[in-house]
Amino acid sequence: MKLPVSEHPTASRILQSHSEAETVRIGCRLAECLPSGGIVQLYGDLGAGKTAFVRGLVEGSGGLAEDVSSPTFTLVQDYEGRVPFYHVDLYRITSDEVDDLGLEDLSAGSLMAIEWAERLPRDMRGAILVYIEERGGNRREIRIDGVTRSDSLVLPS
Repeated sequence: MKLPVSEHPTASRILQSHSEAETVRIGCRLAECLPSGGIVQLYGDLGAGKTAFVRGLVEGSGGLAEDVSSPTFTLVQDYEGRVPFYHVDLYRITSDEVDDLGLEDLSAGSLMAIEWAERLPRDMRGAILVYIEERGGNRREIRIDGVTRSDSLVLPS
């Protein structure tokens, strides 16, 4: 997957990951910046590391990373942390079916990560967009759009 040109009005960071553990750590650091109601939309090919990134988000929000698995068949999984955390996987549904999930209702007062976000009919309001691209072996390029300057100080370089 080629990283698209950013049209996001706020800051963008491009980070390099050399292992699954680094991808988890980057997700963890981002979660520390997310307010209640924060949404992260994830983009990347199959096997790019989206679920590993979500493990970090869950861990950084006070949940247990080892509880995270891909919700491909259940569509939505929830985890406990400082606030409820919803992990959504849109791989098996079409854009027309997304509105039936009520994602806007789930996002209030919680944190949410949405894998295969390209299936959303439109971006979720205020979402941080994360693009993960394989670079060979365990290397990944991770672009995070929508972070503010203060958020970007928390993320690793």
